[in-house]
Parts: sequence; C-alpha cells; structure tokens
Amino acid sequence: QVQLVESGGGLVQAGGSLRLSCAASVSILGIDFMRWYRQPPGNERELLAARTRMGSRAYADSVKGRFTISRDNATNTVYLQMNSLKPEDSAVYYCNAIKARYYYWGQGTQVTVSS
Repeated sequence: QVQLVESGGGLVQAGGSLRLSCAASVSILGIDFMRWYRQPPGNERELLAARTRMGSRAYADSVKGRFTISRDNATNTVYLQMNSLKPEDSAVYYCNAIKARYYYWGQGTQVTVSS
C-alpha cells in the first residue's frame, strides 16, 4: 500500500508560480513511476508530468517548459514546480504512483489561477 498526500495548491494570479508537494508513505525509490495529473471541472483527468524510478522525466505539451517534476528521496516527496501559470491551468491536481503494477492516488489539491 502507498498513501499519497498532496499539498501546495491555492489561488495565484496569472503569470505566478506554485509548487505542489506529494508526500508518499513509502520510499519513493521503490516506486516505479510518480506522476502528476490534473482535472478541470467537467473534463477528463490529464497526465502532466511523469518521473521514473531511474530519473527519466516526461511532460505533456501543455506544460512543457513551464512545469518541472522533481523529487526528494530523503523525505519521499515528489514536487511539481509550476511557473508562468495561466487561467486554463486551474484544476484539481493529483499525484499518482505506480508500484508493482498497482496504481495509487492522492486526494488532490485545488489550483486556481486568476486572470
């Protein structure tokens, strides 16, 4: 079992930055993939960023160059640094972990970007 707790969401003006955190209940070194998704109201969940256990990273075109996924092995935390935020980035953001082919989700954190 992996428990994930997101934090760091909030209200920010367009052009601003936020850093989301996802704290895992187990060592993230044993998690195959850590990913960030978002889900705007009335829309499907969108994959934004992924990081493998070996450190490879990938991003959706919609956030490439603005968002960065990183991790702190010592605290078992994965981050999503979000810069140059736009109103269309407003959504609930979710952390996801894949370990031994099981999927785990956090409860989500709301990000609202005002114009």
